[in-house]
Amino acid sequence: MKGLLRCAVLDDYQQAATTLADWSPVADRVEVVAYTDHLSHEDRLAARLADFDIVVTLRERVAFPASLLDRLPRLRLLVASGMRNSVIDYAAAARNGVTVCGTGSSSTPPVELTWALLLGLARGVVAEYDALRACGPWQSTIGADLHGSTLGLLGLGKIGSRVARIGLAFGMDVVAWSQNLTAERAAEVGVTLAASREELLAGSDFVSVHLALGERTRGLIGAAELALMRPTAYLVNTSRAAVVDQDALLEALHSGTIAGAGVDVFDVEPLPEEHPLRSAPRLLATPHLGYVTRSNYATYYGEAVEDIRAFLDGSPVRLLP
Repeated sequence: MKGLLRCAVLDDYQQAATTLADWSPVADRVEVVAYTDHLSHEDRLAARLADFDIVVTLRERVAFPASLLDRLPRLRLLVASGMRNSVIDYAAAARNGVTVCGTGSSSTPPVELTWALLLGLARGVVAEYDALRACGPWQSTIGADLHGSTLGLLGLGKIGSRVARIGLAFGMDVVAWSQNLTAERAAEVGVTLAASREELLAGSDFVSVHLALGERTRGLIGAAELALMRPTAYLVNTSRAAVVDQDALLEALHSGTIAGAGVDVFDVEPLPEEHPLRSAPRLLATPHLGYVTRSNYATYYGEAVEDIRAFLDGSPVRLLP
């Protein structure tokens, strides 16, 4: 391996990086080391990455602030899956001579997971499964009907609009709201524009979050907003954790302000073992699986190889930001 550049693949929990992509195009120039654990402490990250020229990071699992990038003088290429990453300091990367590239990413997996969570909540799938396995009561829940109910979407972008069309196929009344959404755009998707966030929350049986995280959306759903929802309504968030105030959501789940929530994103990931969300009632939670599918991973790592090869050939592609 002498003379090869070293490439670290971070947070490869399922050991997919080298099984779902062909690294042979760069095998004669790059030594690949995949790590299956997660390091959150910056000192430990800096020590681990000190001897690497290339780093491949999955989505936004690991932050690359200036304080970390300044400690990696050997790093020359940072590849992040997807074409949007809010936890990389691009100015610091440029200052340190680090090229940052992205990859393609499909919106289909998070759409499908949104419906997995919503349907699981509506029909009490986890509670009924647990009871069946434990020889508990035969039927203990009464499912919520989708047909004829109202689906409220916070955000009607690429993912939200696809979620909307599935809701329409179920026979749901679909309404949507975001700060820049127009009636014309809503009509293009076949849904109704809610007059306000408050109107959407108060009138929906299911609320699903599909907003990018920014200053205007951080904490958009707090205690006051959750209190507007019907006690029979469900909240689903497969977007960004910080859009929904975590403490307010925990209180709503414990008090029964809402019927339940389906959550795939968290303020801290992986979720600490003692975190109260792990034992919260009325919660169906998954460990950030929104983008985790075979085809999406094949794209992430396959195009990461392409990015590395193009960089080594002197013509980098998919540059970020």
